[in-house]
Amino acid sequence: MNIDDPRLTAFALGELDEPERSTVARVITESPEAQRFVDETRELASALKKEFAAELKTEKPVSANLIDIRDDPWLWSIARPLAIAAVIAVCALITGVAIFSTQHQKEIATARLPAAHPVEAEVESVGEPSSPVLAQTTPPAQPEFHEDASAPAKWARQFGIKAPSAGPLAKGKPGSSRSVDIAQQSYARRDLATYRQDFNTAAYDHIVENPFLDASSNPLSTFSIDVDTASYSNIRRFINEGSLPPKDAVRVEEMINYFIYDYAQPTDEKPFAVHVDVAGCPWEVSHRLVRIGLKGKEIATDKRGPSNLVFLLDVSGSMMPPERLPLVKQAMRLLVEKLTENDRVAIVVYAGASGLALPSTTGDHKEQILEALENLQAGGSTNGAEGIQLAYKIAAANFIKGGVNRVILASDGDFNVGVTSQGDLIRLIEEEAKSGVFLSVLGVGTDNLKDSTMQKLVDKGNGNYAYLDSLDEARKALVQQMNGTLMTIAKDVKIQVEFNPARVASYRLIGYEKRMLRKGDFNNDKVDAGEIGAGHTVTALYEVVPVGTANNPATSVPPVDLLKYSSNDRSTSARSTSSNEMLTVKLRYKKPDEDKSESVERAVTDTNEGFESAPIDLKFAAAVAEFGMILRDSEYKGNGTLDTVLEWAREGKGNDANGYRAGFIELVRKTQALKKS
Repeated sequence: MNIDDPRLTAFALGELDEPERSTVARVITESPEAQRFVDETRELASALKKEFAAELKTEKPVSANLIDIRDDPWLWSIARPLAIAAVIAVCALITGVAIFSTQHQKEIATARLPAAHPVEAEVESVGEPSSPVLAQTTPPAQPEFHEDASAPAKWARQFGIKAPSAGPLAKGKPGSSRSVDIAQQSYARRDLATYRQDFNTAAYDHIVENPFLDASSNPLSTFSIDVDTASYSNIRRFINEGSLPPKDAVRVEEMINYFIYDYAQPTDEKPFAVHVDVAGCPWEVSHRLVRIGLKGKEIATDKRGPSNLVFLLDVSGSMMPPERLPLVKQAMRLLVEKLTENDRVAIVVYAGASGLALPSTTGDHKEQILEALENLQAGGSTNGAEGIQLAYKIAAANFIKGGVNRVILASDGDFNVGVTSQGDLIRLIEEEAKSGVFLSVLGVGTDNLKDSTMQKLVDKGNGNYAYLDSLDEARKALVQQMNGTLMTIAKDVKIQVEFNPARVASYRLIGYEKRMLRKGDFNNDKVDAGEIGAGHTVTALYEVVPVGTANNPATSVPPVDLLKYSSNDRSTSARSTSSNEMLTVKLRYKKPDEDKSESVERAVTDTNEGFESAPIDLKFAAAVAEFGMILRDSEYKGNGTLDTVLEWAREGKGNDANGYRAGFIELVRKTQALKKS
């Protein structure tokens, strides 16, 4: 089926009966191009319906051509879906793709937002979000509009959709009803694009990097593990669009953990194995680099327990652009195709109000699930809290003991109605997390991405956070790493490293600034921490200054005043002086359905191995860490450069079956070009 097939237009307009409707819905899931066509057709059909209704109500004079069209019964009764909807949809598709391309927003004409800027329609009823329609503004007599001819192709490559080709339908004769419609739609789209460009409200938490700490006065370093990957795909989006990311969008630990490392699986009954190695630090040769790696136990897909999933989808007006709700719908289709009769899926949507778009349905009813996804359209403001409450209520009602119980939230995080403060939203998630339902967040969007909010919700909701910058990223998170994304094998995983002051002068944890814990939190089972999924790998890097090193960064920290009631001195113990151990790594974790922690401990001795002979995975992790520090312009980046990052990454590329490490190398090259320009 191609986009010229009239059944696509009829499907978009709701004019097909079963079973043909289900057949077409199934075909659309396999064709991003067809899906895009259907979404555009629905959007424009709804816009035109509203526009014509407004014109008739106000008895606004219309051109002779428009009168002729309205008076032609054959056109409205027979050729409506094939003549009007298809023509306008294809026309607007060609124009609209270029306009919505965030990469080319700066090339759009400098038209400013009118005094009465577009207003998005509210959801008409619970569970049935209305189509978004921008309030009509009067277009200029001759709307001027500049497009980059390559924009549709570039946008299409990014989101896995075939670019439309220009044709005779792309233009209308001046003064004709077709050209008027296209001009009005283009003007409204340009208005929205300009609005998005001028009012960038993306929000990132400020990051204060971990400093070097003196090992004698601060021998313990405690933090929660993190398997989120959102930061890497988000900064990749910035760089691919031709700009460097904001410094606070760069979370080094999420960049490192985006990649899978070849750690051995556990050989005992533990849910994960612990690996520690030490090598020379490549950006500061007098320092040492310590890598702590965790490997979650692999679970075959056919051994996965039954799943109770609730898709919580933001369908507010801010989700209208193609890289948001349309991309989310494609991502959800990929996951649905992997579900079986043992799995259940419900769909909760939220905009001005929330509703149940699909009751909990078994995974073998794919047509029904896909059709429910197909019918979702964006429009309205964002009442995220109401949607969260309903999603957890549905998940609890269908809870599977011993199975996978998870809410999958897809949003740009722009909650602007109802409970909107971060604090209240976090408290809401903390309360809902007690139900035993885990949370996954899929972030989308560019100019209004509330990254800060999304990250905090995941931290308190026992979950993981991924950012979708393309359909390929959705496939990685929801298909290739499906078990790790859905199946939690250990929760509240904490790491505490004790450094031997006889061997270590000072140390610095690279990244994890938002995951730091107090030393007393380690043994406190009431303190929340991160989760590990089946097959997941987690990596943490420490930069360590050995005792006797000439320059110790921790000595630059101002000294503490003498204590009045106790001694400042902490003499090195006899045990630490005689021990060759560099450090001891301790871990605490809980099984997914338990509340009491278990522990793992491992001591490490430095064998003075150089970076040149380090494992290839450690070399690659070091390259990613240094790249992140360079992007942040970190004071701790040492002597590393983008050239040396490329060198280390090539040495650590290894097998690279999925090409992710090759993609990183290409990203570094693009960054070099940006810094030179």
